[in-house]
Amino acid sequence: MARPPRRIGIDVGGTKIAAVALDAGDRVIFEARVATPGSYDGLVSAVAGLVQAAGEGPVGLGAPGSESPVDGRWRNANLTFCNGRPFAADLARAVARPLRVENDGNCLALSEALTGAGQGYGTVVFMTIGTALGGGLVIDGRLRSGRNREAAEFGHTGLPWPRPDELPLLACFCGKAGCAEQYVSGTGLERDYARANGQTLPGAAIVAGARAGEAAAQAALARLQDRLARVAANIVAVIDPDLMVMGGSLAILPELVEELPPLIARYSFSGTAQVPVVRALHGGLSGAMGAARLWDQP
Repeated sequence: MARPPRRIGIDVGGTKIAAVALDAGDRVIFEARVATPGSYDGLVSAVAGLVQAAGEGPVGLGAPGSESPVDGRWRNANLTFCNGRPFAADLARAVARPLRVENDGNCLALSEALTGAGQGYGTVVFMTIGTALGGGLVIDGRLRSGRNREAAEFGHTGLPWPRPDELPLLACFCGKAGCAEQYVSGTGLERDYARANGQTLPGAAIVAGARAGEAAAQAALARLQDRLARVAANIVAVIDPDLMVMGGSLAILPELVEELPPLIARYSFSGTAQVPVVRALHGGLSGAMGAARLWDQP
């Protein structure tokens, strides 16, 4: 299929929906954001409105969760009102034009692998660390979502090698216990701090405390770093990527980017694995840009 000269990308997040239009040179020629509605019908309607405002062209959309290849219903989204609904089919009817729908982490991975921090690398693992933990995998410029559309769901792999103070394993909204995103995420950081200190603080305050030398905050940040390193080492054992790209609100922390490779090596099977870890290059429009570029994929 020939690449369309103009493509629209929509990125559905927990608090906002971002939209872009890309021209033939991949330049952003339209952008807009709206708050994410709190209902299924409201979400579908908001997406349709953004598509209409963006103009002509096929649409790519990234959203939390994925479409079941068995029955076409959406599943595993933290926007839980989408789960069990024919989300992609309802969106296609609402936008009334060609539509490709993917997991939001996959769209971010595609954006970074094609034109961002992963450009030029063969196997790129992307991890987004924010409210939750997501991911994506791109190999030789092609997104790999897998036969069951479950590839690179790093947040729902088990926390590797749990320690006594991490037990009992925490329950996850997916119905299992011990999922990595319950520990490696902004909410995981806040939960861990409260569990250890009996006090609830927002993530930004914990980070600020760590920077100010507060021992409890420094310990919480060190635990977050160690847990991410364990998750990353597990990924290396399965995929052994050429590059790891970190995105999301917590990727600003050097503990989770520049300081991570030696810890990954320590937890790797060989004890010496060398995996470059870099910060995502694109900003808040990266997910929408990657969604638009779903139309560049075979």
